[in-house]
Amino acid sequence: MLFSSRPRTRYGKAPVHEVICQLRFPTILAISDGDPFAFQETIRDEFPQYARRQDVPNTSNESRQPVANHHFLSEDGRWRLNLTQDFIALSTLTYPGWEAFAGRLDRPLAAFIERYRPGNFLRVGLRYVNLFSRMQLGLENVPWTELIAPAYTALLREPDVAKDRLLSCGCDLAVRLDSSCQARIHTGLGQVKARGPENNQDTEQKFILDIDLSMNGSVSGSLAAGALETVHAHAARIFEGVVTNRMREAMEPL
Repeated sequence: MLFSSRPRTRYGKAPVHEVICQLRFPTILAISDGDPFAFQETIRDEFPQYARRQDVPNTSNESRQPVANHHFLSEDGRWRLNLTQDFIALSTLTYPGWEAFAGRLDRPLAAFIERYRPGNFLRVGLRYVNLFSRMQLGLENVPWTELIAPAYTALLREPDVAKDRLLSCGCDLAVRLDSSCQARIHTGLGQVKARGPENNQDTEQKFILDIDLSMNGSVSGSLAAGALETVHAHAARIFEGVVTNRMREAMEPL
């Protein structure tokens, strides 16, 4: 079962590693042509740190002119707001739950719409990167086949697969969720590269669940918040369809 009808549940040991919300809009050259002074003033109390970088677009266009990417960071650096001529995005490494995350986006999004007046949004996206650690959940000796649904662990269930010799195992799919939403889902076993100056390698094998949901088309500014709520509702259905009851218990439902 890819989708679950279970009610949305919060977990004390949720595996979420990073959450990214991105809204794309028709190109607004004014964002690249100057520094966003007025926009920064409306969000500076929550995002006091600023940096400007030049990104080269990943397109087939031969010119590929660098595009200004404005970075606004929280004091602790764990929340980041990005603004370019094509999108505005909020990301965090400390996910406090959907309501708090959406609340953190409210002011920057309202300020952006008021200052730059985008005609519409072309894509409303929400991405959840989850890392399941058996060590952190006290499940070191429990096989993944008892923790993750069969649709995502089919190969691991084959009796002639030597688990200690399996270098990688993954699943990728794209699925339409309703008339306007779709999702790209990646799952698989892997190790996570360490961040930070110490660069200590984490050797634990983890199960990765990367859910990239989006609503594509034309979404007006006044309907952007509702579009995000719709996209988020699908995320819970997918997540609950991935995990088993054994995993749910270990994640400590609240």
